[in-house]
Amino acid sequence: MKILSYLLAYRRFLLIVLTPLLLLPLPLIIKTKEAECAYTLFVVAIFWLTEALPLGVSALLPAFMFPLFGIMQSKEVASAYFKDFHLLLIGVICLATSIEKWNFHKRVALRMVMLVGVNPAWLTLGFMVSCAFLSMWLSNTSAAAMVMPIVEAVAQQIIRAETEADALEMSCSNGSTNPALELDGRHAVQFLPLPTFTLQGHLLLKSAACQKHSLAAAFSGTSYKSSFLCKAQLNSFLLLSRRYPGCQCINFGSWFILSIPITVIILVLSWVWLQWLFLGFDFKNMFKCGKKKTAREEASAQVIRDEYKKLGSISYPEIVTLVLFILMTLLWFTRDPGFIPGWSSLFPKYKGYATDSTTALVIGVLFFIIPAKTLSRASNGENTAFGYTPLITWKEFQSCMPWEIAILVGGGFALADGCEVSKLSEWVASKLTPLGSLPLWLVILISCLIVTSVTEVASNPATITIFLPILAPLAEAIHVNPLFILIPATLCTSFAFLLPVANPANAIVFSYGHLTVMDMVKAGLGINIIGVAVVMLAIMTWIVPIFDLYTYPSWAPDISYGNTTGL
Repeated sequence: MKILSYLLAYRRFLLIVLTPLLLLPLPLIIKTKEAECAYTLFVVAIFWLTEALPLGVSALLPAFMFPLFGIMQSKEVASAYFKDFHLLLIGVICLATSIEKWNFHKRVALRMVMLVGVNPAWLTLGFMVSCAFLSMWLSNTSAAAMVMPIVEAVAQQIIRAETEADALEMSCSNGSTNPALELDGRHAVQFLPLPTFTLQGHLLLKSAACQKHSLAAAFSGTSYKSSFLCKAQLNSFLLLSRRYPGCQCINFGSWFILSIPITVIILVLSWVWLQWLFLGFDFKNMFKCGKKKTAREEASAQVIRDEYKKLGSISYPEIVTLVLFILMTLLWFTRDPGFIPGWSSLFPKYKGYATDSTTALVIGVLFFIIPAKTLSRASNGENTAFGYTPLITWKEFQSCMPWEIAILVGGGFALADGCEVSKLSEWVASKLTPLGSLPLWLVILISCLIVTSVTEVASNPATITIFLPILAPLAEAIHVNPLFILIPATLCTSFAFLLPVANPANAIVFSYGHLTVMDMVKAGLGINIIGVAVVMLAIMTWIVPIFDLYTYPSWAPDISYGNTTGL
C-alpha cells in the first residue's frame, strides 16, 4: 500500500520521466529524421494531453529537441515561436483588457439579458447570447467568470421569491409571518435554513433552472469565442507553415460569413436542447403575451435591474473602448472583403503586407495612448487637470495576456515546421491514402469525431496544434482542398462540453455546485452531437462557394498518391 501511495503521489513525475524513455526506441531503432520528428511529436502530444507539464513548458520541448536531433537549427526553431498570430493576439488582448478594466462587458451582458425579458426560457437565451457575444472578444474563462455571478444572483433571487411565496401561504394558514423573508426593503434577506415545506421546491429549482442557466453560460462561452481564435490559428498555420506559404484565402470577413451562421444555429439548437432537457418545452408559457409576470420573473428582473443600476451611466473610458472596438471590427471587415476592394487596395505596391494583425496592433497601441480621464470644468470656469493615465497600462495588459497560449501556439508552429523539414508529413500522407476510398463526407466526419473526442481531455489550442499538421497531408493525399478537412476540424476543437475539466469555463460553472458530472455529460453530449451535425451541414453547403472547396488550390502541393475520393 505504501508503494502504491508513493506511485500515486508521484504519478506526474513518473509520467514525465517514463514517457520519453518508453518512446526512445523509436528514434534509436529506425534512425531516420522522420522517426526522430515523430518521437518529438509523440512526447509533446502526450504531455499536452495529460498536462504532466504546463502546456507552455511542453510547447518549448521542440526548441531544444529539434536542434539535438539535427532536424532544424536553433535559430530556425526559435523563429517559429513568434509569428503574425502573436501580434494579432496582442492587439486583441489590449481591447479585452480595456473592456474588462472598465466593466464594459458587464454592461453589455446585463443589457442583453434585460432586452430578452425574464421568462425562464428567454432568460436562458439572454444569458447564452450575452456570453456568446462577449466570448467572441474576451477569453472563454473571462466571459464565464463574469456572467456566472449574475446567473447565480438571479438563481438565488428566484429561490428567495419561491421561498417567500411558500412562507406567505403558510402564514395565511397559521396566522403568523416571517419578516426575515420579506423582500420589500424593510427587512434584510437572511440566508436561513429552508423550512421543510419549501425544501422540495428549492431542490427542484436547483436541479432545473440553476442547472440550465449555469450550463447556458458555460457552453455558450466555450464555443463561440474559440471560433475566432481558431480562425487566427488556422490562418496562421496556412500562411506561416512551410506547407502553404502562398495561401491568402482566409480573412476576417470570410471567416465571419462562415462562422456566424454556424454560431447562430448551434446557439438556438443548444437553447432548445437545454430547455427540453431540464424544464421541458412549454410553448404556451414561452410565448405568452400581456400576462402578469410571476413572482419568479419579477425577482429575476429586479436582480438584473439592480445590477445594471450599480454600473451607473456609461463612462468616458467605456465610450472610447466601444468606439475603438467598432473601429477594429470595421477595419477587419473592410481590409479585403473579397466582393469589393478593401482599404488594403490603397497600397497596391505593398499588396499582402497588411494583415488582420496590423489592424489589431494599430488599435491596440491606441489604448496605451488615449487618456482614461478628460478635463473637468470647476464651478469657477477653470479646467481641473488630472494626472495623465492611459486607458490601460502595461501591467494591466500583462495580467490579461495569455502567454501560455502564445507559447503553445508557437510550439505548434515549430512542430509543423519540423514535420515539413523531416519529411514526416509526406510519410503520413502516403500512409493515409487508403482513406481515399471513403466518401469525402465520411472522411470529414471521422476527422471531426476524433478531434471532438480529443478536445474533451486536451485544451482547444493543443488539439488544433496536434491535428492540423496531420490532417493537412491527409487532404493532399486524397487530392482534396485542404480547407475541406481543416476548417471543420478546427471548428470541432471548440466542442469541449462533456467534462468539467474540458476547459476553464466548464470548471468555473461546475464550481458553483449546481451541477453533477452526469448533468454536464448529458447536456454536453447533446450539444456535441448538435455541433458536429451543424459543422457537417455547413462544410457541405454554404462554406463550399466561399472558398471554392471543390477546386484543388494552387497554393497546396500536388503530392497526391491517387484520387479515389468521390466529391
